[in-house]
Amino acid sequence: MIQTSITPFARKLKTPLTKSQIKVLQINLGKRCNLACTHCHVEASPKRTEELSPVICSQLIQVIERFPEIQIVDLTGGAPEMNYGFKPIVEAARQHGKQVIVRSNLTIYFEPGFEDLPEYCTRHQTRIVASLPCYMATNVDKMRGQGVFDASIAAIQTLNRLGYGKEPELILDLVYNPQLPVSDRFSLTPDQHKLEKDYKIFLQEHFGITFNNLFTITNLPVGRTLLHLQRKKLYASYLEFLESNFNPNTVEHLMCRDELSVDYLGNIYDCDFNQMMNLPAKTRAGETLTVAKILAAGTLDVIDEIQTAPYCYGCTAGSGSSCGGALTESRE
Repeated sequence: MIQTSITPFARKLKTPLTKSQIKVLQINLGKRCNLACTHCHVEASPKRTEELSPVICSQLIQVIERFPEIQIVDLTGGAPEMNYGFKPIVEAARQHGKQVIVRSNLTIYFEPGFEDLPEYCTRHQTRIVASLPCYMATNVDKMRGQGVFDASIAAIQTLNRLGYGKEPELILDLVYNPQLPVSDRFSLTPDQHKLEKDYKIFLQEHFGITFNNLFTITNLPVGRTLLHLQRKKLYASYLEFLESNFNPNTVEHLMCRDELSVDYLGNIYDCDFNQMMNLPAKTRAGETLTVAKILAAGTLDVIDEIQTAPYCYGCTAGSGSSCGGALTESRE
C-alpha cells in the first residue's frame, strides 16, 4: 500500500470505535456477477466463480433463526441473486420476520434463468436497493457497461408495475455513486435530499418511474476504485481530501457499529469494506471470527472494538456514507 501522511483513523477518534447491539447481518453471497463495474469494491465480474457453499448457507440460516436481535438481513455480492444460497436465505429470513435487503444491479432480471426475480422479490416483500449511479445514460454506461442504463430503467419500470416504489411493503431505493476522479479536483457526494428530488423529477418525467429513497455513497479507495486511484497516482491525495473533510458527527451513525459482515467462506468482518481488504473482525481475546464460532458462542456480542483503516475516512467525510446513504444532514 502507498504510504500517506494522513492521521491513522483510530487516532482521529476521541474514543475507541466500538460495537453496539448487532441488528444487521450483511452477507456477501459471492463474487459472481453479470457486470464488471469500474467502481466495484468487490471486484465482481462474470469471470468470478467464488460463492457461498451449502455448509456456510446452512450456518447462516441457523444464525438467522437463533438470534432475534437481528432485524435486517442484507444480501450483497456480486449480484447476490446469482450466487448460491440467495433464495434459501431470503425465505428463512422472511419466515423469521426479518427485513431482507437485496442489493441488485437490476440488469440481472434479463439474464437467462433469472427472469422470475421481480415476482419472487415481490412475493417475499424484499427491500430492493438498486444501483443507478446517475440519472443520465452516458454516465451510467461509462461506469457499468454499455446498455446498462436502458436495462436498469426497464427493470425499475417492471418493479413499479408490481408495486415497488408505490406499496408501503415494497420498498425500492436507488444508489448514487460519483464518477471516479481523474484529477485531484475531488468533491464530496452531493446533498442527498436535493439529489433525490432531482432523480425523482427526471425519472418521473422521462420514464414514469417512482422510487422511495436515494442513497448517496462515497467511492471508498477499496477494490477497483483503489486500483483506479493508484493508476492515476491519486490515492494519497484522495485520502488526504477525505481526511480534510472528516466529520465527527458521523461516527455514532457508522454502519459498522451494529452490523456483522460475512463473506462467502463464513468469515466475519466489521463491514463490507474491511471484508474486501481482508481486515477481519476480532474478539476481545484478539481472535478472528467465523459464523461457526458465533453459533458455538451462542451470542453475537463478541466484538468490542471495530477494526479501522485509512479508508474509514470515506465513511466519515462530509455528510458521511454508508450502505444506507448519508449519515448526517448536509454540511453546506
